[in-house]
Amino acid sequence: MQDNSHWISEPTFLVGAERSGTTVLRLMLGHHPKIAWCNEFEYAVDLLSDQGQCPDLNQYYEWLETHRIFRATGFEIDRSLNYPELINSFLVQQRDLEGKSIVGATVHRHFDRVLHIWPDARYIHIIRDARDVARSCIGMGWVGNVWYGVERWRQAEQLWNQVKQIVPENRRCELSYEELIAEPVLTLTRVCEFLGVGYDEEMFDYTKNSRYEFPDPKYIAQWKRKMSERDVQLVEKKIGNLLVERGYELSGYPPINVTPMMEKQLKIENWWGRLQGRVERLGWPLVIEYYIARKLGSKEWQKKVKLQINAVYQSRLK
Repeated sequence: MQDNSHWISEPTFLVGAERSGTTVLRLMLGHHPKIAWCNEFEYAVDLLSDQGQCPDLNQYYEWLETHRIFRATGFEIDRSLNYPELINSFLVQQRDLEGKSIVGATVHRHFDRVLHIWPDARYIHIIRDARDVARSCIGMGWVGNVWYGVERWRQAEQLWNQVKQIVPENRRCELSYEELIAEPVLTLTRVCEFLGVGYDEEMFDYTKNSRYEFPDPKYIAQWKRKMSERDVQLVEKKIGNLLVERGYELSGYPPINVTPMMEKQLKIENWWGRLQGRVERLGWPLVIEYYIARKLGSKEWQKKVKLQINAVYQSRLK
């Protein structure tokens, strides 16, 4: 293990399903004078096994070469470090770059695995109404319908149920997107107390250098205005019990029966929706080339195409 002066013993991880408010909360935290934050830290856990087995380092280095989120960080890779030390060094680099005393990271999936590296890690869990999450995932082009759009939410919440059984209450902070938007100062004060710092109004400066607006209640329960009855029924059919367990009221619509034939149709619709989303962002030539390169191409060709795709996505963020 690294020198104790460089080892971060109790980092904090912001967890929850994508499209649940993790980005806006991360921006708020990152604008606190004492808090540094890494976005999308999945590259720390995706290749770590559920049992804590670390990936081969050479394979990991190669994987990172085309990892869009990691490449955007500018982090240096110290090849003298073992895997846990290397992952820890990324947090250290973020903390030192910003010159702040506290550092954390956002992880949407496999967030239980960070405990293999940091047994004393702390968690901030944010949840949003699954019906709004499902809608948002379609808007991102990730899925073709709400039946699949709610899947990331379901997986994240089921995983959080497991994490809660392992991590003591004093190392967990739970909040909802809805309370963050409705009562931002009160909610952020509670989160800051959990992190051991005072609330600071600079946390809202993210509106000056990002596309995100100041919290607006219009973003709460949009599904009531923008979602069809059938789509609401599909979501509630899949995760209704978990939705109620998390404190969200069901719509009151009659339950829907999803037949095997409907499931097949939903699967095809999802495949087509994802393809359309990808084509819309990348264009047919790049989508086709990526498919052929994955199936038939050399590693160098695959890498070249992946970097082209990364460049397109990065350009859309500017």
